[in-house]
Amino acid sequence: MTTATPRLATVDVPDFGAPGPRSELPDERYAERVEALRARADARGYDRLVVYADREHSANLSFLTGFDPRFEEAMLVLGPDDPPAILVGNECWGTAGAAPLAMERHLFQDFSLPEQPRDRSQPLGDILEGHGIRPNGRVGVIGWKPFRDRSRMEVPSFIVDELRELVGPAGVVENANDLLVDPQDGLRIINDVDQVAIFEHASTRTSTGVRRLLEGLRPGMTEAEAVALLGWDGTPLSCHVMLTAGPRARFGLLSPSDRAIGRGEPFTTAFGIWGALTCRAGWVADDERDLPDGVREYVDKLVAPYFGAVAEWYGALHVGQRGGVLQEIIDRRLGDPFFGIFLNPGHQLHLDEWVSSPVGPGSQTELRSGMVMQVDIIPATGTPWFTTNIEDGIALADREMRASFAAAYPEAWSRIQARRAFMRDQLGIELHEDVLPLSNLAAALPPFLLRPDRVMTLAS
Repeated sequence: MTTATPRLATVDVPDFGAPGPRSELPDERYAERVEALRARADARGYDRLVVYADREHSANLSFLTGFDPRFEEAMLVLGPDDPPAILVGNECWGTAGAAPLAMERHLFQDFSLPEQPRDRSQPLGDILEGHGIRPNGRVGVIGWKPFRDRSRMEVPSFIVDELRELVGPAGVVENANDLLVDPQDGLRIINDVDQVAIFEHASTRTSTGVRRLLEGLRPGMTEAEAVALLGWDGTPLSCHVMLTAGPRARFGLLSPSDRAIGRGEPFTTAFGIWGALTCRAGWVADDERDLPDGVREYVDKLVAPYFGAVAEWYGALHVGQRGGVLQEIIDRRLGDPFFGIFLNPGHQLHLDEWVSSPVGPGSQTELRSGMVMQVDIIPATGTPWFTTNIEDGIALADREMRASFAAAYPEAWSRIQARRAFMRDQLGIELHEDVLPLSNLAAALPPFLLRPDRVMTLAS
């Protein structure tokens, strides 16, 4: 347990290095994932799986096929041994054909945008029946959100209605999202070395962008000018880019405007691309003298207890740890209603920003090697004290996985080891050897954003 007192200090946050070109998964990895999912479907007793995706919820389909729909929806149909079939609208026909997973394409124009042509595709029922969805069948439906009641679906009703009509009253159509996103062992929860390396690359980029923003932030620039400092290059986003200052900052999730940023205002930003999210929040200030009257004890009242809790949370991470232990740390240290912690303190991260979470009251879910997690512990005070935020990504890797990663990705491994050393020596955060920090901000938390060199630390 961390016992040192958090304090604000001038700390040299190193340049941990920039990543080289992003590595790509081998094409055969997608076929391997499909086979692994088929095995899980067989164990569950499904004879067919249907995987639905739209622009906001494309991670499951992209994970399996390397294809994510743009503008429109798409749907994958998997049987036990026949080729995967993909249903796409007018505009995704070409991109689906270029996917690394070979798929039988079907034009299904009801997935197309409103008023586009709909005269060249078969009825949905005919396509599904042609791929083995028939009376008495057992169909698992994968969208993005599991429910305890498997009869509940979050995909469009016209698809579910068609499936239920085809299998009839003796068949089964049920929610099967847990096959991919169960927080203990979902297929997307446990990542291989190549996927973790891609996520490290992504986190290096988002955290470098947020650091660039913090170092360039100045009163008087507009929110739009500030967000440009992130340097987003068109890589697919895991969530919309967030940046606000002043009165709107308390809402957190909003996009930047053309409003000028003022000294002494609250400020928040979040930058996420596939596999990574980096967030920071604080005040546009050099020190407490820039803050409004009544909140000048910001560091002592909010930031210091928050940083101490997050440091203990970090220190408790290791393969085999139970999610309930992480929850207990935050409940014990930040359980006062003032802090307003109400979401899971930490969750799993993938192509989508929130996959699932093993963290919750009494959770017996064990952290496993290959999990990538977001340090996402957000005080929602709802008061003039505003908030503070230190969101970064980490991976968990046992001895075997660490050795494989170091051998395959030596430059990324060097960055990870430098981050661990910085967190230990400069921030006083001791990490278990299983914990791989992925962020180039490496838990650096500056409460006064005009002084990004002054961060919270437990080191003496």
